[in-house]
Amino acid sequence: MKVALRKVGPALFEAKNERGNTTFVDGPADVGGQDAAFRPMENVLVSLAGCAAVDVLLILQKGRHTVDDLRIEVDGQRKDAVPAVFETIHVHFSAQGSFDLGKLERACDLSMEKYCSVAKMLAPTVTITHSSAIIKSDSQAP
Repeated sequence: MKVALRKVGPALFEAKNERGNTTFVDGPADVGGQDAAFRPMENVLVSLAGCAAVDVLLILQKGRHTVDDLRIEVDGQRKDAVPAVFETIHVHFSAQGSFDLGKLERACDLSMEKYCSVAKMLAPTVTITHSSAIIKSDSQAP
């Protein structure tokens, strides 16, 4: 696995993977960042959410469940020090489909405790918790 980063603005970088996909990373304002993209530590949270989302989707689908909606909110708290690493992260899963809360909770548990590579990588130094809820059909949850 390989990615390359290239400076395209004062503190804005374009990242490209081997398949040609691109994304952007922006630095803080004190080095010229202009809030044009996710900051590096936000990308860590996105990576955790994305990894867990794929796991939960696959686990539910393997159980022959249809997943109509899956949303993940991640809240990370960082140390007030340098480096400002994450101390705690909470992941909240919301989903809707042909499954009950117990099936969703089991899929989330398996992801966070066994399968999610990003969670496993962070776990030695970060306290990671998670919760889950079923999205009601008229819900406007994020």
